[in-house]
Amino acid sequence: MEILIAKEARGKALKELEDEARRRGVRVGFAGASVLSRLVGGERHQGVVARVPAPTYADFSVLLAERSADAGYSWILALDGITDPQNFGALIRTAEGMGVRDLLVAKDRSVALTPSVVKASAGAASHVRVYRVTNLRRALVSLKECGHWVVGLDAGAGEAIGQRDYPAKLVVVLGNEGTGIRPIIREECDFIVFIPMSGQIASFNVGVSGAIFLYELLRQKQKKMGTGC
Repeated sequence: MEILIAKEARGKALKELEDEARRRGVRVGFAGASVLSRLVGGERHQGVVARVPAPTYADFSVLLAERSADAGYSWILALDGITDPQNFGALIRTAEGMGVRDLLVAKDRSVALTPSVVKASAGAASHVRVYRVTNLRRALVSLKECGHWVVGLDAGAGEAIGQRDYPAKLVVVLGNEGTGIRPIIREECDFIVFIPMSGQIASFNVGVSGAIFLYELLRQKQKKMGTGC
């Protein structure tokens, strides 16, 4: 890993960043602001850019082996056709914050683990494992064979998220921003739930919906363990 700071940049914050990086053994370099702009493809960089290894996808077979032997809480987030990098990054950030360490994405018709996604995750992408599978339905079937239940989130469902007591081993499926969960994936869901709303808007953004539902899972877990309410 290396941090590049713009030669023209000045300020206490950047100096503190440089000192902290050196303290942690991170290499620090300096370059012109135009060089930094080129490295980030024109994105805003505020005078500093970090060079880090490109993100990679985890091995799904390893996840299956682990989950087959896991008798405790095991939450997995499955994204069916998420195409917006900001939504993907936000969901990674939310998942990590709620204790979800494994995310499934379909290889086709879904956004990849791009630099924009990593940036939107605010660092959370370094603390989760993302599995890119060719056939999401088959992946769900495999996880069900390992003892997982599958729940889908859909605004048209007949049961609210707070009406169900969720099992410890659970895959949460979120659908495309516009069309929701595909019928072929919906067939693999053991139950479908919705988030109750009282306003004029029929549904939340998928990133917000994911955050609300994952928080409900965390709330229920803490209540069962006597660590929350």
